[in-house]
Amino acid sequence: MYYLNQFIFGIYPYIAASIFFLGSLIRFDNNQYSWKSESSQLLYPRLLRIGNILFHLGVLGLFFGHLVGLLTPVIVWNTLGISHETKQLTAMIAGGIMGTLALIGLLMLIYRRFSCTRLLANSTWRDKLVLIWLLITLCLGLGTIHVSAHHLDGEEMISLMQWAQHIVTFRSGAANIIAHVDPIFKLHLFMGMSVFVIFPFTRLVHIWSGFGALVYLKRKAQLVRSRRY
Repeated sequence: MYYLNQFIFGIYPYIAASIFFLGSLIRFDNNQYSWKSESSQLLYPRLLRIGNILFHLGVLGLFFGHLVGLLTPVIVWNTLGISHETKQLTAMIAGGIMGTLALIGLLMLIYRRFSCTRLLANSTWRDKLVLIWLLITLCLGLGTIHVSAHHLDGEEMISLMQWAQHIVTFRSGAANIIAHVDPIFKLHLFMGMSVFVIFPFTRLVHIWSGFGALVYLKRKAQLVRSRRY
């Protein structure tokens, strides 16, 4: 178990990050026509709009919440006078709200995908894998709230923060920091990191285009003239 813990939480994060970046670059370079969200609205529009809005709203909230919560140094929170207990309670409430929104939206999208024969016939195994993988990851994340409610001292949360900060700064000993945390946190971390592994091979790559679309805010207006004969 020691070596497994060292591999999953000390080495695997870098493997996942390498596949995420290099895989996305290779796919964009070799197969740009597959770089899309592959919308199924024309096949079956029911539940798509509300499901998409709830899912994306929840996921964006979770992403930025994890980003700020895990990567902000502990000394910053201490300087601001925010106790570990307060930070953990805030994370539980905000994560619970955003996670619930994402889960409701995802369940709508899963029901829609698997209940429509026409849509199911046009779905690849990668489409199904993404939905199920995200569902398990979300459920595990929401499950951590129940576990955290039994110890509100915030110490386990601090361990997770230190682990993430050790990983992104390439410091050794990251896996040892979370060796003692509850298994549900470890499962959630593993599933979350694995999302980056499957990312380049699925429709999730369209997320990159969302960041690229920001350049359109600065683009000059196009001049369009009608064709006259």
